[in-house]
Amino acid sequence: MDLAIKGRVALITGASGGIGLATAKQLSEEGVHLILTDLKLDALQKAAAGLPGEPLLLAADMTQQSDVDNLIKQGEARFGQVDIVVHTAGVTGAKGDPLELSDEDYQEAWSTDFFSAVRVARAAIPPMRARGWGRLVCITSENSVQPYWEEAVYNVAKAALGAFIKNLSYKEAAHGVLCNTVAPAFIETGMTDGMMKKRAEELGVSFEQAIQSFLEEERPGIVQKRRGKVEEVAAAIALLVSDRASFINGSNLRVDGGSVQAIQN
Repeated sequence: MDLAIKGRVALITGASGGIGLATAKQLSEEGVHLILTDLKLDALQKAAAGLPGEPLLLAADMTQQSDVDNLIKQGEARFGQVDIVVHTAGVTGAKGDPLELSDEDYQEAWSTDFFSAVRVARAAIPPMRARGWGRLVCITSENSVQPYWEEAVYNVAKAALGAFIKNLSYKEAAHGVLCNTVAPAFIETGMTDGMMKKRAEELGVSFEQAIQSFLEEERPGIVQKRRGKVEEVAAAIALLVSDRASFINGSNLRVDGGSVQAIQN
């Protein structure tokens, strides 16, 4: 399917690996010009080595509005405009008893997982609105609708993010700017690698055995009994930022293998 976005310009945050890098690869195949950002420029340069079209690589701290504003300014200076934003940057944050986690623990997740999206929207949407076309896709999680006890800081930040994007969608679509979220679950990323390595050590089992026991005990809804692939998430994102998704707005698209065992988003 031709997604009809050849020549568009996309800013992707958290682009040095995982879902962000997979999305960059997917969009580059569609002829999209890329602005890629992450905390460390050297990691970005290594990740982007095989991408076509000389993407613009920019280090940025998404907790700083000035850094976020600069991404849009630099993108406009290089490509003339920024049509698409895919915001994948985030942290898992502290884990433990929700009542024993500190204010700082909650604030870290709030600033990075929620408020960074507010900063991105502030910088990117007004120019999109003025041109009459734009796409904003943010990554939430199964946790936003199916929270896990020990992940409270992540749960609340991702739930707030989903509400914020829904809120934006009510008015921005009138200007041609569509805002949606994608909610992955248990994807093959560095984050879940770390979780499974820790689980393997605690249980005294292999890495693969840790994955299988986690699926059986913690994610019974994933009946395929495997982790998802970043490419599977990237494909969903590519659809949402395309002209083919011109009537999808304010939606939360799950890419979770059925992990969320409910009908509502």
